[in-house]
Amino acid sequence: MSTSVEQVTGAGLRGPGSGEVAAFRNVSKSFGPVKAVNDISLTLHPGETVAFLGPNGAGKSTSIDMLLGLKDPDAGSITLFGGTPRQAIMDGRVGVMLQSGGLMPDVKVREMLKFASDIHPRGYDVEDVMKTAGITDIADRKVDKLSGGQEQRVRFALATVGDSDLIILDEPTTGMDVTARQAFWSVMRAQADAGRTVLFATHYLEEADSIADRVLVVHRGRLIADGTAAEIKARAGLRKIAFDLHPEDGVPDLGLLSRLPSLSGLDVSGHTVRIRSNDADATVAALYRAGFYPRGLEVTGVGLEQAFIAITGEQDAADESAALAKENAR
Repeated sequence: MSTSVEQVTGAGLRGPGSGEVAAFRNVSKSFGPVKAVNDISLTLHPGETVAFLGPNGAGKSTSIDMLLGLKDPDAGSITLFGGTPRQAIMDGRVGVMLQSGGLMPDVKVREMLKFASDIHPRGYDVEDVMKTAGITDIADRKVDKLSGGQEQRVRFALATVGDSDLIILDEPTTGMDVTARQAFWSVMRAQADAGRTVLFATHYLEEADSIADRVLVVHRGRLIADGTAAEIKARAGLRKIAFDLHPEDGVPDLGLLSRLPSLSGLDVSGHTVRIRSNDADATVAALYRAGFYPRGLEVTGVGLEQAFIAITGEQDAADESAALAKENAR
């Protein structure tokens, strides 16, 4: 008999704990000469909402495939709930929403969800699942007649059709409008509040910034950052400086502005100046010393997107420097 969604999504049913949901231990995976995953170690815990970020080709998809038992690591080990990924999948402990695929053509939405619920060890009532996913109005529509956003909501319903302990989402809100995205993340927060672990890969960094308890950044197969969004932004060390110059002062001197210390970015639009700085105090002090008189001066932290760009850029520079040193040592 199917279980009602409301019976298992109440806050505090499981509750966040210190147990181990998933663990990568020195995991590597190569495809020919390309090392897609390079010695990654990390642990996921109950009740966490974790954003998995990285440029295209960084190793996110390969890592998720190995976590789901679709690929085997070349080195290291991966465990899910203390056992193998395949066993955890068979036990119904993992719900998955992939970016594409996974939908049966020429089948009605309700029929497909009913089948998924029936084979899940702890399947939910399908009507409740559709209501939660916002797809009741398309229940009798065939899957291959859906729009992109509707397909994503159906995939979300499939990922949450049963009482799973870990939910893995790959670019979950692609194709969704703003309202659907907000509703989606509201449900995901409820899942995490109930003690489930939510791992999602996304290119919408504002989602990671506002939703995730924890952010993992992978780049060129390596885990280069692991912390809260605030910690990731603080690690980047960047601040945004914005101000206006009075029109009577004439056109801003770009040459002079570009020579300000600790500058990592400069944008001038009319008499409005926007600066990214690694040391805002030093930049602002030099601004006054150079004879500028800023109006409406604002100094704020950068967003996760700017921090992400800074951190991956630093890693690229470090890799290039190491490669050059190795070449010179030959």
